[in-house]
Amino acid sequence: MEEKTLSQVLIKALHYVKSFRGQVFVIKLGGEVMCDERVMDCLAEDLVLLNSMDIKPVVVHGGGRDISDAMKRFGKVPEFVEGLRVTDAETMDIVKMVLIGKINTGIVAKINKQGGSAVGLSGKSGKLFMAQRRKQKIDLGFVGDITEVNTELVSVLLEKNYIPVISPVGFDSGGDSLNINADTAASRLAVSLGASKLVFMTSVEGVLDKKNKLISKLTVKQAKKLIAEGTASAGMIPKLEACIHSVEGGVARAHIIKSREHAFLQEVLTSKGTGSMVYLK
Repeated sequence: MEEKTLSQVLIKALHYVKSFRGQVFVIKLGGEVMCDERVMDCLAEDLVLLNSMDIKPVVVHGGGRDISDAMKRFGKVPEFVEGLRVTDAETMDIVKMVLIGKINTGIVAKINKQGGSAVGLSGKSGKLFMAQRRKQKIDLGFVGDITEVNTELVSVLLEKNYIPVISPVGFDSGGDSLNINADTAASRLAVSLGASKLVFMTSVEGVLDKKNKLISKLTVKQAKKLIAEGTASAGMIPKLEACIHSVEGGVARAHIIKSREHAFLQEVLTSKGTGSMVYLK
């Protein structure tokens, strides 16, 4: 990049940095992101850079692919109902082992390697995600819906300049662990923290129209219309619904982007961005 071009980019980015100083960004990582070591290294660099500029990132991660792989190694066949994993007691143990013991610690290690100070949490830490079992005709087992979000511990960590990394495992009033949808967890957390941004790092470019062209900006009303008309793909619907919930709950912008090297910085620190942005109006 030529010096003049680089300086222009940095000047424009500085404007965004100043406007976002002190604000919380919630980043949700899909399983496909964590399978790419280079992308994860770049994301860790991005998070540490933002944190050094007094922008406060919070990471929520999934791990469906790794959970399914682990289940198969233990001789269990993954079973889904309407996109939700049927989670018996043994499967719940595997979920905790993979999400908390493997993926969470791996993300924390990458951020710390880049000079950050990441802290691994689950939804059980500090009563972060209190939940109840999902009620529907087919018993899904230990699958939960969040009933309460307690952000005190996360807020303390952010004040001390730590980067929280959160596994979506909650618990009910009886103390049982519950498997929570990571998209929903990220959205609920973003609203409760008063975040200014919620960013979904995914394997797709963003939200596509009927001609499979990227929609770079859309209002909540337009997002709801895409779902109602069936334009949004089955895999995109939960993310769009999470974006809608967060923006209606006070989050200024929700983003869905494809996971590439430093795509996160490009999305949040440039006017063009890389994916789709959902806003109120």
